[in-house]
Amino acid sequence: MKPLNEWSYLKGNIKVPLLKETIGACLDRMAAQHPNDLALVVPHQDIRWTYLEYQEKINQFALGLVALGVKKFDRVGIWAPNCSEWCLAQFATAKIGAILVCINPAYRLSELEYALNKVECKVLIMAGSFKKSDYLGMIYELAPELTNSDAGALKAERLPHLKVVISLGGDKSNGMYLFSEVMEMLPAGGEGVLTGIGASLDPYDAINIQFTSGTTGSPKGATLTHHNILNNGYMVGEALNLDHKDRLCIPVPLYHCFGMVMGNLACLSHGAAVVLPGPGFDPAITLKVVSQEKCTGLYGVPTMFIAMLSELDGNSYDLSSLRTGITAGAPCPEEVMKNVMRHLNMKDILNAYGQTETSPVNHITLADDSLQRRVSSVGKACPHVEIKIINEDGQTLLLEKQGEICCRGYNVMLGYWNDDQQTQQTIDRDGWLHSGDLGAMDCDGYVKITGRIKDMIIRGGENIYPREVEEFLHGHPAIEDVQVFGIPHEKFGEQVCVWIILKTGEFLQEGDILDYCRNEIAYFKIPQVIKFVDEFPVTVTGKPLKYIMREMMQDSFNLNL
Repeated sequence: MKPLNEWSYLKGNIKVPLLKETIGACLDRMAAQHPNDLALVVPHQDIRWTYLEYQEKINQFALGLVALGVKKFDRVGIWAPNCSEWCLAQFATAKIGAILVCINPAYRLSELEYALNKVECKVLIMAGSFKKSDYLGMIYELAPELTNSDAGALKAERLPHLKVVISLGGDKSNGMYLFSEVMEMLPAGGEGVLTGIGASLDPYDAINIQFTSGTTGSPKGATLTHHNILNNGYMVGEALNLDHKDRLCIPVPLYHCFGMVMGNLACLSHGAAVVLPGPGFDPAITLKVVSQEKCTGLYGVPTMFIAMLSELDGNSYDLSSLRTGITAGAPCPEEVMKNVMRHLNMKDILNAYGQTETSPVNHITLADDSLQRRVSSVGKACPHVEIKIINEDGQTLLLEKQGEICCRGYNVMLGYWNDDQQTQQTIDRDGWLHSGDLGAMDCDGYVKITGRIKDMIIRGGENIYPREVEEFLHGHPAIEDVQVFGIPHEKFGEQVCVWIILKTGEFLQEGDILDYCRNEIAYFKIPQVIKFVDEFPVTVTGKPLKYIMREMMQDSFNLNL
């Protein structure tokens, strides 16, 4: 479908109808249609569940949550790496209408405290540890009352809304339930309770909160419905041509829409199998699992694919089963895309674009698009989604003109949790979500991303808003002012750089800044290039000129370009 007239506007096709059901209803339908087909494979946990087994496990955990007093719209946080329990929590909360709150496994104390309190989490499901993160240590530091609390009866000064903590570990911890214990609980009314709850749910109910960093500092909770994310996953699966014979390898994190929507829900809505190669990304393990499980699809951000291509050098893996997948999160260089198609056998790999607020995909390329289309654009508007490109006055631009990308359709979030002001600044009165990204549309409707209005850094697929890091660093008593911006990096795409002005008489070194950040903000937000300065380059009105700082850093340092 070509754009209307010569304007930068396109509505995606509507040939495939949207699903009009809840996530729980979709699960039950797929379990009935594909009871003996594989649904979830997690090699590091020795798990291979069919759809019928998956449904039974999900219902078990859903009943346990009900027994703990979890009700419709209660917020249930999950803070863990990729694992089977993550998947059970995603679908069990959907079954009972509770809102799953995705918490980045890299979060540290201040970020965790903010997230739990912002959306008033009643329940937290958490791993004991992951990589260098001691989750148990952090939660006991935030809520020392757990030590002397009965499980399910927490009263914590710093986390006043949190009542129940569920641990994924095998050892019992003070004040917490084990995940396995909750799986064995049964509410009054027994298993029939789920039928009644399911009948009371609506596809347009809020079901998920995803934190997305804000230009004004603190992360905002994008609130998404069954209808938003189930259909987005469904349409992604349609683009991939998934069916019940497919096995999709998902090394990207489940806490992000890439994993839980484009992965879990794309598979669920097509009866395909999810394969989780490990708790975190490891190129060798991912390729080994793809080979062993005969995966037909594979996801990743460009840095993941670069690492897997490097792992292939001198090693042998049978990747003949692969045919498709998605690269997203950052622009994929043409040579990388070519090598993925050639060496990973992913001839039908697609490029996707969107943001958390749009569930997340609003543009995608298709398998029959040329290589040039797949590397030079993010494709066309997705089905049932409208896209327009506007100027600063809000007027739709002519084709090929650069402007802000706006999106309207079923996939646009309800809003930011408990933040009407930010919601109104992002979604206008006509329902258009303003992305903050700059792009241009060609005569065939393909969109190319050209820049960002928001001063966002994308490091290895992780979105970092400088203002959030700046506000954190402003809390240091020796810092007068700070400016954070991205600089090019060969491996990660961008890296975090900071310029710091110290208060008179103060002295800090690079290590002091790193120590201040460590264990307080996620590792990927910690500045890797630190410069102490006396002043910033500014406009005549005093606004810092970050583009000049960026150019100066590129001229002064070897930034692995």
